[in-house]
Parts: sequence; structure tokens; C-alpha cells
Amino acid sequence: MAGALVASQPAMAWGANGHRIVGAIAQEYLSPQAHAAMLEILGSETLAEAGPWPDFMRSDPDEYWQKTASPWHYVTVPEGESYDEVGPPPQGDALTALQGFADTLRDPQSSLSDRQTALRFIVHLVGDLQQPMHVGSGDDRGGNDVKISWFGEPTNLHALWDSGLLDSQQLSYSEYAAWLNQDLTSQEMREWASPDPRAWIADSAAVRPGLYPADPDLGYEYNYKFKGLMEERLQKGGLRLAAFLNKVFAPE
Repeated sequence: MAGALVASQPAMAWGANGHRIVGAIAQEYLSPQAHAAMLEILGSETLAEAGPWPDFMRSDPDEYWQKTASPWHYVTVPEGESYDEVGPPPQGDALTALQGFADTLRDPQSSLSDRQTALRFIVHLVGDLQQPMHVGSGDDRGGNDVKISWFGEPTNLHALWDSGLLDSQQLSYSEYAAWLNQDLTSQEMREWASPDPRAWIADSAAVRPGLYPADPDLGYEYNYKFKGLMEERLQKGGLRLAAFLNKVFAPE
């Protein structure tokens, strides 16, 4: 059952700027150990630069990118069920990929190239799991089959949450990241900075049903209603990415 559900899900998540925002926020909250490890692995490349890379590499014709890595960008959680009830499909998903890449980073025998791939994927997949349509129900390919218009332009609900809603704010990723980071409260930092992907998945699944509009013609009203939630998902992504990496690179 799980394999069939996941096979129907979408492949992309936050547009490049969404992943950059998550990475830029996370960079501010890395532990000294995680920051040192990041410099050792990526050099001058920032988390904001690393985040969009796995989506860019989907243009590579190699089987690894076209087939093997494709299911790693999402999970499937049907309405009324939890991730643990469904479990991962045979080909893996975002959670199993995160676990595997974390193991790669912890393994002192891993090559630098493998560690670079692992770290870039972790930055990307933590962001993916904050985009509610990437915790799909298995019914509509994560909103890809829900046709809408956004300010008169035809699109779908998944694409709207990937980039349409974010891009319509007309801010650079660095401007947006700075504003969102500045707005974080101490309480939000404590409550949102969980390193547990299962908690993120449950969080995204909980908000997902409310994102489906009654009217497919969307614009100012939908933007007004969900802009704050979209920004919260990005803030959570940044804090959770930092928490995940801090845990991975914590001294034994």
C-alpha cells in the first residue's frame, strides 16, 4: 500500500528561494561543532547555497537522479494515519534518506564527495518536509492534481506552495531570511527546534487539510490567509535544520 501511495506523489518542493531561506536561517543557529563540520565538508559554500542543489541535479540523466533519488523528496501520510502506521515504501522516502545521509556524515570512513552529497541532501530534505504538500495524503500527488489559478494564471496547489505563494511576496531570499529570523521569539525557538523528522512530518500532515481551497480562483484572499503559515513553515525549517545538524555533529 505504501509503495503505491508514494509512487503517486510529486518530486519537487520549495522553490530555490524557499530552500535558501531555510538554509540561511539555520546557519545562524549551528553549534560550533556543526559549523566546523560544515566548513570542512562544504568549504565556503553556505547552507543557503547547498539547499537547492538536489533539485538542480534532477536534470542529470544518470539513473541515480532520475530513479533512485526521486522518492526521497517526500513522504506519504494518508488522512487519519501516522507515518509510523504507514511506514516507508521499499524505494525509501525523505525520512529514510535523511537517516541514511546522517549515517554517512557520522561515518569517519565516508569520502568527502559522499559527505558533500549527504549534507546538501539533508539541507534540502529538512526543508522539503516543512512544505505541507510534501507530506502528501496519497490521493492527489501532493496537490499536483488540484488545478487552480493564482492571480489569473493556471497552476496547481502543489506549485503554489512550492513557489507561487513565496515568490509573490517579491523579496530576495536574503531579505526574507533576515526578516523571518528577526521575527522569531525565544518561545518559538524552543518549541519549534525539534531534531525529530517524525515530529515535522506530523506537523505538516496536521496543517495540510486546511490548505485546500473551496474556490480554485485564488489571489489576495488566499495570500492574506496563508502568508503567515508559509512564513512559519520556513522559520520552522531553519530551526529544525540547525537542530538536526547540531545533533548529527554533536560530540559523542
